[in-house]
Amino acid sequence: MGSANTVWKPIIPALQELGEVITCLLPGHGGNPLDPRVAMDPRSLAAHLSEEMAREGIGRAHIVGNSLGGWISLELAAHFPKHVKSVCAIAPAGLWLHPFFFRVPGTDAAKRIADRTSKFAHVALRLTPARQLGFSRVSPRWREISYETMLDATIAMAQSDGYYSAWDAFLDKRFDTPIDSSIPLTVLFGEKDRALPANTCQERSLVPAHTRWVILKETGHAPMWDSPNEVVAEISHLVRL
Repeated sequence: MGSANTVWKPIIPALQELGEVITCLLPGHGGNPLDPRVAMDPRSLAAHLSEEMAREGIGRAHIVGNSLGGWISLELAAHFPKHVKSVCAIAPAGLWLHPFFFRVPGTDAAKRIADRTSKFAHVALRLTPARQLGFSRVSPRWREISYETMLDATIAMAQSDGYYSAWDAFLDKRFDTPIDSSIPLTVLFGEKDRALPANTCQERSLVPAHTRWVILKETGHAPMWDSPNEVVAEISHLVRL
């Protein structure tokens, strides 16, 4: 939520060794305009992605998504399995027993910071205090995240006009739909995910019994930044099944 396809840059070269890599932008994200014809709840966004895949002639693919994208990936497998070879849901949202009924105060800090700082982020992010302010909640390894990755993420968040629309659309919802056991499924979480903590937002009973559930050490809400080699290895395992 509030991200863009640039979030995958750190692992795209490695993934390209496995095959063709296609990234997407959600409506209202990363400068992509909101589409009034597309509802912003995860199931509707999965339907939109399914339609786009059909329009582009993409039959079945290995689906990878992070956070909101992880939830959408699960919905895609549950409702549109004809497009799905496997799913790697990275820190997926939606795995909570009790849905949220309102925006939790303060959890939009990344959006508010990005909106206020994006015009001078190219300078500020060269300074340690700004990097810590913007990314320490996302990653326990924020000191190791590249300047380019941080700048891309800040600009994407500032340009995501659909951020609050997406947030409001998943209120009172969770993921709890069966996925056929013929679709391999891996869920990855970082052990230090502060955005979706284990005690409230990582309910294993909501995903199928055949799910491979992986916890990555010293990793936050964006495992492709903190543990890129491990993430690529898990995706590679699915691709080669």
